[in-house]
Amino acid sequence: MSLLEHPPIESAAPPESPGASRRVRRRTPFTWLRGGGLGSLLFALPMLLIFGIFAWFPIVRAFVMSFQKTNLVTDPTFVGLDNFLKVFNDPVFYTAVQNTAWFALLALLFGYPLPLIAAVLMSEVRRAKGLYSALAYLPVVVPPVVAVLLWKFFYDASPTGVFNTILGWVGIPPQPWIQDATMAMPSLVLEATWAAAGGTVIIYLAALTSVAPELYDAAEVDGAGIWRKVWHVTLPQLRGILLITFILQIIGTAQVFLEPFLFTAGGPANSTVTVLLLIYRYAFQNSLGGDYGAATALSLMLAIFLALLSLVYFRLTKSWSQN
Repeated sequence: MSLLEHPPIESAAPPESPGASRRVRRRTPFTWLRGGGLGSLLFALPMLLIFGIFAWFPIVRAFVMSFQKTNLVTDPTFVGLDNFLKVFNDPVFYTAVQNTAWFALLALLFGYPLPLIAAVLMSEVRRAKGLYSALAYLPVVVPPVVAVLLWKFFYDASPTGVFNTILGWVGIPPQPWIQDATMAMPSLVLEATWAAAGGTVIIYLAALTSVAPELYDAAEVDGAGIWRKVWHVTLPQLRGILLITFILQIIGTAQVFLEPFLFTAGGPANSTVTVLLLIYRYAFQNSLGGDYGAATALSLMLAIFLALLSLVYFRLTKSWSQN
C-alpha cells in the first residue's frame, strides 16, 4: 500500500478551556424561553396562584396581624411587640407550654414504640395478615370527633362506666379519668394513641417489606430470637423511617387541640390546656370578635419553635441516618 492510500491522520482537537465551557452553558432569558421555560411557567402558574392564596398569603397575613391589635371587625392598630408581651405575661401560657410538653412526652413514651411493636408482630403472622392490618387501621377511619365522643362515654367516672366496669371485674375501684387533674392528660394520650397508631403501623409494615429476608435468615442461623432480630436487623434497617416518624410525632403532639377541646375544654383547673387551645381562647373566647393579634402572635411563636426544633433535629441526626 502506498502512502497515498493511507487515510489522513486527524489532528487531535485542542482541549476546551473551562472558560469556554462556562460560556457555552451559560443560560440567558432567551435560551430559557427557547427551552420551553415560558410554557412550564404558564402550566405552573395556576398552581402557584392557588398555593399562594391559600398558603403563603395567610402566613404573611398572620405575621402582620401578630403586630396589630385587631378583632377582624374594627380597623387594626399597630401595637408592635405588645401582643407577644401579653402572651408572655399570661400565666396560662406557661401552664399551656408545660401541659403540651407533658402530652408530647407521654405520647412519645407510649405512642411511639407501640406502632413499631404492633407492626413487627403482624409481620411475623403467617395467616390473616391483611385482617390484622385492617383492624389496626380501623381507628384512623373513624372520624376524630366521633372517636373522642365515644371515648368520652367510655371515660364515665361512675361505677357503671365502661372502663370502670371493666376495672371492677378485677377488683380495681372506679377511676375519675378525665374528671381528675392528674389522670386527665394520660387519659387524653391513651385515646390519641389509639386513634393515630394505625397510620404509623401501616407505614412500618410497608417499610418492613424492604428489609432483605436474608438478614433474618442469617440472624436465625446465629440463633437470634425475635427480639434480637428486631434489635440487630429491623431497627437498623428502619432507621430513616424511625427518625421521620419521631419528628412528625413531636410536631403533631405539639399541635394537639381536638382531644383537650372536646374532652375537657382545658380543665379541670387548666390541667389540659395546650398551646393550640390557648390560641383558640385568645381568638374566640375573649372580647367581642376575639383578640386575633395575641392569637397570631402565639401561633407565630409556635411555628418558629417547631421550625427551629426540626432544623436542629435534622442537623443532629443527619450523619446517623445516612450511615
